Amino acid sequence: MAQAQGTQGQSDVLRSTLRSSVAFKEWALVCASMLRGETSLIFRKGGIAEGREGFRFQHERFFLFPTFFHEQADRLRIDVPIAEPEPDLVRFSAYVHVEFTRWIEDFSLLQPLSDLHILKPEVLEQRFAYDDPKGLHLAMIRVFGVTPVWSLPFQKSFGGCRSWVELPEAPAELRFTPVIDDSKQAARVKRVLEVVGV
Repeated sequence: MAQAQGTQGQSDVLRSTLRSSVAFKEWALVCASMLRGETSLIFRKGGIAEGREGFRFQHERFFLFPTFFHEQADRLRIDVPIAEPEPDLVRFSAYVHVEFTRWIEDFSLLQPLSDLHILKPEVLEQRFAYDDPKGLHLAMIRVFGVTPVWSLPFQKSFGGCRSWVELPEAPAELRFTPVIDDSKQAARVKRVLEVVGV
């Protein structure tokens, strides 16, 4: 069974559920930032393939599915170096545990949390204002590095404008290590809750 590494208390909760069969699509540069411990927030509005109910954080634990397009760098506040993607191959190097989610209707609440993500303010505001109702889904996350990196050939089922992708069962040899320690994670969780409400 896949195991979480280290002695951190919060990471123990993942020991029995680390073989999640789903992945969440996120910009590759944002995924890299998460692995560096810079990003603890995910924002979503929804897309054309999310179904009648629109976007939801359907899963509490999932792999990150990195997506690539050249304009990503122009939409971020900082430079995040990454290797060029390999054609027809998807590499899963990050795993996420969602601490909590909120629907944000007041855009001003996000400004004090800008250091917990790398999106430019105008990009976040565009997402917030896109379509009705105005607002964003926010997820406070804990990120785990995956070793060895799990690679899968790209499949047709991975395509499309949807956030969630079904995966085969994760290999038993995968190990999962938190990218920040328990105390730093707890401080971030406390801070975000103070802003968005318990």
